[in-house]
Amino acid sequence: MATATDTTKITRKKLIEKLNEDLAREYQAIIAYVTYSQVLKGAEYMAIAAELEVHAGEELQHALTIAKQIDYLGTKALPVKETDDAREMLRADLENENATIRAYRERVMQCEALQEYAIAEDIREILRQEQEHQVDLATALGEDVPNVSESKTR
Repeated sequence: MATATDTTKITRKKLIEKLNEDLAREYQAIIAYVTYSQVLKGAEYMAIAAELEVHAGEELQHALTIAKQIDYLGTKALPVKETDDAREMLRADLENENATIRAYRERVMQCEALQEYAIAEDIREILRQEQEHQVDLATALGEDVPNVSESKTR
């Protein structure tokens, strides 16, 4: 998580770089959710598979929102974990959501440090949906929602 000192050092160029990283994570999420929603098998995974389809559409909207905020789109999707194990798929999705939530919390502070309040509001809405995804995935795994308030080395 960024500290007040970190956000005062942010520049527009650095913010654009960070937004491009966020966009790459959104692309990764779209690919993962589309893939996993189709390969999850078994009655116990039918509801979460349908929910992952919804998540894929929401992630696409997130990517479009972020893309509108940056002028350089030279990013590529981060790799998607390939597995046939349903729990591993859900675990990978949950870990990706955790990283995304941490990044967007930092991005909100960076935008506000640059007085880019409209961008910060767009990202807050994305963050709200990402947290819903996190809850859905943790619930499907039968776990408590992870606390991602602590900084984690990426």
